[in-house]
Amino acid sequence: MANEKKAVQVFGKKKNATAVARAVEGRGLIKVNGKPLKLFAPEILRAKLYEPILILGTENFAAIDIRIKVAGGGHTSQVYAVRQAIAKAVVRTVPKYRTDERYSSAAPAT
Repeated sequence: MANEKKAVQVFGKKKNATAVARAVEGRGLIKVNGKPLKLFAPEILRAKLYEPILILGTENFAAIDIRIKVAGGGHTSQVYAVRQAIAKAVVRTVPKYRTDERYSSAAPAT
């Protein structure tokens, strides 16, 4: 158990769509339902998935892997639920975005 990685599980919701994201230390992979983010359909809404990555910067995603499972709702609701789950996962794992002391055991605040 010495090699145990820190993991954070968060969720995003929009209408009836629910996305559950699990973030662990890794190489910067983001997968939705087992597929890379760049293959998520519909293509027209894919830019919405990249918003948290572009706003927070790719350097914040380089050290974490995020695996997301999304179910329910329509295409648009799923995209917004996934986007919210990605943003929450980064806020919970990257120390410089931590403002709430309740989760200080998951990542130390700086």
